[in-house]
Amino acid sequence: MKVSVKNFAVTMELKNKGIEFDVCDNSGNHLGDLVVTKAKLIWCKGKTTSVKGIEIKWDDFKSYMESRQHI
Repeated sequence: MKVSVKNFAVTMELKNKGIEFDVCDNSGNHLGDLVVTKAKLIWCKGKTTSVKGIEIKWDDFKSYMESRQHI
C-alpha cells in the first residue's frame, strides 16, 4: 500500500479542512483518499469527493479500533 500526503500546507494542529492522504495499491493504482480533520476521518473511495465520503468521528473511530484490539 502506498500512502502519500496530497497537500502539506497545514500547521501542526489540524484545522477544519484537515489533511488529505492519497492511498494507492502497490502497483500505483489510486484506491481513494483519506481526509483527517480535527473532528473526523473521511474515506473517499476512488474519485469520490469528501462531501460524498464515508465519515467517522474520532470517538467512534477510537472505540472501533479498541474493540478490535482482542481480535
